[in-house]
Amino acid sequence: MNLQAEIPLDYMIVLSTIVFFVGLMGVIIRRNLITMLMGIELMLNAVNINFVAFNHYLFPHRLEGHFFALIVMAIAAAEAAIAIALIINIYRQFATVSVDDVDELKY
Repeated sequence: MNLQAEIPLDYMIVLSTIVFFVGLMGVIIRRNLITMLMGIELMLNAVNINFVAFNHYLFPHRLEGHFFALIVMAIAAAEAAIAIALIINIYRQFATVSVDDVDELKY
């Protein structure tokens, strides 16, 4: 008796599509820099789901999809650190994190 039932690839694609579009809507609709950053992180996580799911179904004994997911996670961590540093500097300068209120790049 096999207790580990496999999740079909279609379910994983639907899940990653939903996560990607939730992140995309967060970037498009929200005007707060921090929520836009969270939307970008959701989109990157959707890509990671696709990497791992397709790797599992196409090449079950190889780990390329897992390594790509780790690389994307490392890039996302670096991107989040730089973005948060920029958001902190923007907040110090303009006292807001709204995209509409930040309209100049010079001091």
